[in-house]
Parts: sequence; C-alpha cells; structure tokens
Amino acid sequence: MSEEIKLTLDTIGLYCPEPLFKTREKIDELEIGDVLEVWADDPAAEEDLKRFCKRTGHELVEFEKTDNGLHFLIRKTK
Repeated sequence: MSEEIKLTLDTIGLYCPEPLFKTREKIDELEIGDVLEVWADDPAAEEDLKRFCKRTGHELVEFEKTDNGLHFLIRKTK
C-alpha cells in the first residue's frame, strides 16, 4: 500500500447507514487529494461506499476484504 493515509475511520461494529454517514463526514474534513482509510464489518458497507464514491466522484483507490473486515482507501477529488 503506497498511498499516504491522511485519516483513518473505524466503523467496525456499526451498521448501515452509519459507516456511510461517518465516511461522508470525514471526507468533508479532508483536503482535495487526501486519502481516507475506512474499516467496516457491515456487509452493506461495500455497496454503500462504492456507490458513494461513484455518486460523489471521489476515487476508490483500494478495496479489499480482510480478516479484520472491509478495507477502503478513498481519495477526495473535489
């Protein structure tokens, strides 16, 4: 992982729609180009956050399923 993470958001244990709401809040705190790391274990978060990136134009740099949950890297683009 070569991206420099500006902020990490841990939503483990939270369920839809909390991971999406918290991701939206944190993205707003970042500067354009910054990367937000998000951890989630709610299965709905995968679709929610991918859709969020597509709808808002932010870049989903990386997504993976790990033993610890779902891992996202999202770059703020605007």
